[in-house]
Amino acid sequence: MIRIFLCKALFLIFGISACAQVPAQRPAVENPDFDQRLTSLLSFSVPLMGVDELAKAEAEVYILDAREEAEFNVSHIPGARYIGYDRFKKKTVQDIPKDAKVVVYCSVGYRSEKIGEKLRKDGFTDVYNLYGSIFEWVNAGNPVENAAGEETNAVHTYNKKWSQWVIDGRAEKVY
Repeated sequence: MIRIFLCKALFLIFGISACAQVPAQRPAVENPDFDQRLTSLLSFSVPLMGVDELAKAEAEVYILDAREEAEFNVSHIPGARYIGYDRFKKKTVQDIPKDAKVVVYCSVGYRSEKIGEKLRKDGFTDVYNLYGSIFEWVNAGNPVENAAGEETNAVHTYNKKWSQWVIDGRAEKVY
């Protein structure tokens, strides 16, 4: 009897927490299907920031790009710092104050969420995951720049499958 009660209690606790993970008040995205895909990908373990909010606060935050170097070189958010994902090292952010506002992004938000978790574990207190990441940034009409610091219309979409989340005509899709 106690085992049945414990099993039901665990199911209730984990079932409710799984449903409660997707925040009802999350930043808007241009494509509702993209929002649905994001809610299935992310664990929402890092607070979110929308692209409109970042566009207004660019000068006041550290913007970190958690994609790989080839993706960053095609284009990135102006002022972003490349930190990578596969070979991310804490020393790449050691000059950033632990209480500074930090926004991490990647292509859609999965890798940046994982890097955000690492930063929070390392003591950073004001870390955000850019909701929809660079795909949503360009979908909203915001500028990106290439490795030479020149404005570009290209965005690395990883592959053809993932490129569907960049709205046609908003950017040149490179993969």
